[in-house]
Amino acid sequence: MNSRKVEDGGILYDENETDDEDELVESPAEGGPASGLATPGIDWNEGGDVPQGLIGAELIQLFVKRLPNSPGVYRMFNADGDVLYVGKARSLKKRVTNYAQGRGHSNRITQMIRQTANMEFVTTRTETEALLLEANLIKRLRPRFNVLLRDDKSFPYILVTGDSRAPAIFKHRGARSRKGDYFGPFASAGAVGRTINSLQRAFLLRTCTDSVFETRTRPCLLYQIKRCSAPCTHEISDEGYADLVQEAKDFLSGKSQKVKAQMAEAMNAAAEDLDFERAAVYRDRLAALSHVQSHQGINPAGVEEADVFAIHHEGGISCIQVFFFRTGQNWGNRAYFPKADPQLTGAEVLNAFLAQFYDDKPCPRQIFLSETVEEMDLLSQALTERSGHKVAISVPQRGEKKDLVDHVVANAREAHGRKLAETASQSRLLEGFAATFKLPYVPRRIEIYDNSHIMGTNAVGGMVVAGPEGFVKGQYRKFNIKSTEITPGDDFGMMKEVMTRRFSRLIKEEGLPDRKADQGAEAADLPFPAWPDVILIDGGQGQMTAVRAILEELGITDQVIAIGVAKGADREAGRERFFMKGIADFSLPPRDPVLYFVQRLRDEAHRFAIGSHRARRKKEMVRNPLDEIAGIGPTRKRALLQHFGTAKAVSRAAMADLMAVAGISESVARLVYNHFHEDAAG
Repeated sequence: MNSRKVEDGGILYDENETDDEDELVESPAEGGPASGLATPGIDWNEGGDVPQGLIGAELIQLFVKRLPNSPGVYRMFNADGDVLYVGKARSLKKRVTNYAQGRGHSNRITQMIRQTANMEFVTTRTETEALLLEANLIKRLRPRFNVLLRDDKSFPYILVTGDSRAPAIFKHRGARSRKGDYFGPFASAGAVGRTINSLQRAFLLRTCTDSVFETRTRPCLLYQIKRCSAPCTHEISDEGYADLVQEAKDFLSGKSQKVKAQMAEAMNAAAEDLDFERAAVYRDRLAALSHVQSHQGINPAGVEEADVFAIHHEGGISCIQVFFFRTGQNWGNRAYFPKADPQLTGAEVLNAFLAQFYDDKPCPRQIFLSETVEEMDLLSQALTERSGHKVAISVPQRGEKKDLVDHVVANAREAHGRKLAETASQSRLLEGFAATFKLPYVPRRIEIYDNSHIMGTNAVGGMVVAGPEGFVKGQYRKFNIKSTEITPGDDFGMMKEVMTRRFSRLIKEEGLPDRKADQGAEAADLPFPAWPDVILIDGGQGQMTAVRAILEELGITDQVIAIGVAKGADREAGRERFFMKGIADFSLPPRDPVLYFVQRLRDEAHRFAIGSHRARRKKEMVRNPLDEIAGIGPTRKRALLQHFGTAKAVSRAAMADLMAVAGISESVARLVYNHFHEDAAG
């Protein structure tokens, strides 16, 4: 391998994510390789420790002397022990020698070498294994100078369950812990929903939960409208339903033409037997299958199973557009925007992107690219080993497949244009924001806070984050107000709790920010900061007094600029008042672009806080009193509800009645009875 830029990468990946309801997301735990691919690691420091204080190219030269010419993976660490970079090599000795020379590198890689205070190495049997291990380690360790695929928002799949008498078909996202067959990925939940709706009509599979399925005594409405075959009440035999399930699996596995041919044959046979009612059923099922294959955009006849990648690289921004095709249909698309070193070409960015993309996703049999990447053969071999079937990677040059790639390129170009316009507009707004509020520098991270509650109940604090590329949804946080000392409806007390929890944990996990170092570096060379430059508080002088008290108590008044945004007279938009330390409160002209920008930030915080509050309130409304009893799990709760009908009836039941329920012993009955009767005898 002799490509410097691909190995050095220098790309940071960023993607808008769904709202995360945790206060803070923990970084993946660091550790050794979680892969059985590598041979045992070698202690390259054996026989002599690394000299204290040695750093950069001189340090790397010491490691080079003891490295083999075999494939492997290397890690570079800074003085604090943080992983800077994870890379692979066909020859560890030759690869690391490039770093030791200390010249001919981009600014980012030069900076990385200067920070390197230690290195670790793992040898592998082949370069293919090194590629897979590298992708695995980058996902887990999240080094600053690598491509960082933040898949917080996982792709949705279709799950056909395999742990019940009558398998069901569901939308699934997350860990594949349930037994069954998974089909995907789909680019969006909407694409999954539309496909399942059509598959219901085509294969009549159930979509109800297991608890509903087990308690049905007569068919539901879906059976009446021919969307389910009602295996719950044996309207169809288990063998007949199993045939439907197998047909659905075949269709989702890429055998759509075979399934449609069998269905058409059965329809014709029924028609010849003059069984027109049965023929009509097959006709409707065929129509549903045709709908599945035609309801989304472009559906090339010659592409049964493939992913198509196209990149548009211009103006310092790269857009990678991915289209998913399964069973001859378009299962949606998604755009990614890696932050790449400007020296990298589009092909090099795409090359760095692909291995990690498939680190935790099933791979199709075909992958089409808009550009030839250097490691195409190596990647094909690695994905073939991982997936257990042949994976062909190609750059189509003519015909229908070339037209398909051109279509994806056009989508990448359009998404790139929209992103470029948004980024330019956002940069101008941040510059205007800094000038308007007389900030010492243009902020790179703004946090906006708001509270939501109804008469003090189910109180939630919301935090949204904005940066140079707009809202960063993966950084959103909600804070369920926990303090019992806060008077219901006390907004000052709620904000105090939110600020205390947010910044106490930030100090503990990140330490105080080095503002001088950050301002001295190029913004493009810096990761998205953990510390906010500015916090916007939805409130007036009272809220700001509470916030400043917390900042002073934590000793960070010089680290964060706090701005209060109070609604103007009659709570009318455009008449907001702004509060800052050492400055008299003021308003902005009604048509000032910065005012619109602040309003948009505040409205997003309000939307997020209200949404979090409603979700918490809804959860409280559906909570079952039996959930609060320690020792009462799902099985016993189900037995009690089936016996008494409602939780309220359980609360009124006598000890003898509770003990009459199957599975409820005297001790458990006493536990339930005492929970609802405070004056009960022990």
